[in-house]
Amino acid sequence: MRIRGRDKLIRQYNLHKEAGRIVEMASNHQGRWQELFGNDNPIYIEIGTGRGRFIATHAAQNPDINYVGIELEHELLGKVGKKAEELAVGKNLLLTPADAVRLTDFFSPGEVARIYLNFSDPWPKTRHAKRRLTYRDFLQSYRSVLQAGGAVHFKTDNRDLFQFSLNEFAEDDWKMSAITLDLHNSQWMEGNVMTEYEEKFSSQGMPIYRLEARPYPKRPEHPSE
Repeated sequence: MRIRGRDKLIRQYNLHKEAGRIVEMASNHQGRWQELFGNDNPIYIEIGTGRGRFIATHAAQNPDINYVGIELEHELLGKVGKKAEELAVGKNLLLTPADAVRLTDFFSPGEVARIYLNFSDPWPKTRHAKRRLTYRDFLQSYRSVLQAGGAVHFKTDNRDLFQFSLNEFAEDDWKMSAITLDLHNSQWMEGNVMTEYEEKFSSQGMPIYRLEARPYPKRPEHPSE
């Protein structure tokens, strides 16, 4: 990215920070996100907002749900804020620059109703498997912050990542549903909000993979006699 373009993103970031849309130091708000929103509506989070079409559209369509967008690349949140502005999103969308590896520092147990993972980096090399957002360590953190009945909604264009994710969810004792190997030709396409990546990939004829997963309660461990 050219410096000039980066400067514009930084200006956008600061603008939306001053307006209260971007919240820094997410760990300072653990367990108190509903106070920030000023209501007790359910909280849905997206890990990796990209340019923000997905989460901003959902927030515009569902004013009775609170959304938190988490993005590691800080400057991208300026774009998300701009998208929210274009769609006239109300106060039910907050954005925070943060690393998902610290998710349990940002949310208390049971504070989140749904987690969206959209077109996450597949980290294709085997030695990088632990960086994938559906790796078992991440699943444990999702399990911790999700409320009873809460779910992860996952979409990707990467078949290998999807297969990996199916295995990880199964190994970590999650119940999977709404599984499709071709979202855009499935019953789950109704109501689907496309991300920018999804629109690009699907226009090239690439299938989109999707699933929902809910954690089974962990079985109590019995000490050996």
